[in-house]
Amino acid sequence: MNTKLTRLLSIKLPVVSAPMYYASTPAMAAAATGAGAFGFIAAGFTASDALVEELQTIRKALNVGSEDPVSAGVGFLGWILDMTEGSDDPRLPVVLAERPAAIWFAFGLDLGKYIAQVRAYDASRTHKTTVFVIVNSVDEALKATHEWGVDVLVVQGNEAGGHGRGDAPVLFTLLPAVLAAIPSGSIVIAAGGISTGSQIAALLTMGADGVVLGSRLLCTPECMYPESHKKVILESKFTATVRSDAFDEVNRTAYWPSGINGRAIANDIIKDAHSGLDLETRLKQYDESQANGETNRLLIWAGEGIAFVNDAKTTKDIITELYDEAISVMKKKMF
Repeated sequence: MNTKLTRLLSIKLPVVSAPMYYASTPAMAAAATGAGAFGFIAAGFTASDALVEELQTIRKALNVGSEDPVSAGVGFLGWILDMTEGSDDPRLPVVLAERPAAIWFAFGLDLGKYIAQVRAYDASRTHKTTVFVIVNSVDEALKATHEWGVDVLVVQGNEAGGHGRGDAPVLFTLLPAVLAAIPSGSIVIAAGGISTGSQIAALLTMGADGVVLGSRLLCTPECMYPESHKKVILESKFTATVRSDAFDEVNRTAYWPSGINGRAIANDIIKDAHSGLDLETRLKQYDESQANGETNRLLIWAGEGIAFVNDAKTTKDIITELYDEAISVMKKKMF
């Protein structure tokens, strides 16, 4: 399949594995790229030397020389960069020196300054880094396109696991709105709840240049989620997840920009919040649950796509199967 995304990244399949902190691994990213798609790792709060080690692990897995660009990317959160880039261990320049093919930015008050840093760093070398940015609205898409000049817009719907704008429309509403608003030359990929080949076919037919797989990969052997988390996901049904601030509150990670919250498995974390318990009590119950090894308050970031996760296949097998399914669906519709 030939799209603007595959041509830009020189990949065979218009599929990207999402940078999911505490879930994505170098093995997952390498497996995605090895399958003909494109893989990301997530930076989060990881120290720069550890990020270099992760990228080198991907290089080794893909048999890429130390001086060559590596066909994988690193995802950064803007609000974390606001903390790290002024420290004695700035992440962005160290990662750029490793020549990843792409950088992914999300959720910051001023992502533009970090995009400008990438462009300035690349100005003095031949390697050019592809810049991805998550957008949750048409206004964000217009800003990322016209002010920041990003290379790839990641249009993320409300169904997505992990973090996003709580008021974001669902993907099948947001994507056509963004496509109608931005220039025809922009590269747009879709994210949020994508777990089947038929969904991929529909999104590509709608005009997306590629798709992002996140929650569909959470039960792969390459995902770092504990087996207890994977078991819950495999047993989950539709409506198993919910978007709420309560998860970050008990996890002590309520540092996200205004309007950003997280989607995770709905369990007693949500029941505690809905029952009106104060935060101090909820923190105590969460901590005790973790200490006792209980499963009723596990914090499991996941999107609505887990309704279709019923196996523990490898990242490579999932990507290949979903791509084949998408091609089959598109051929049937054409004839």
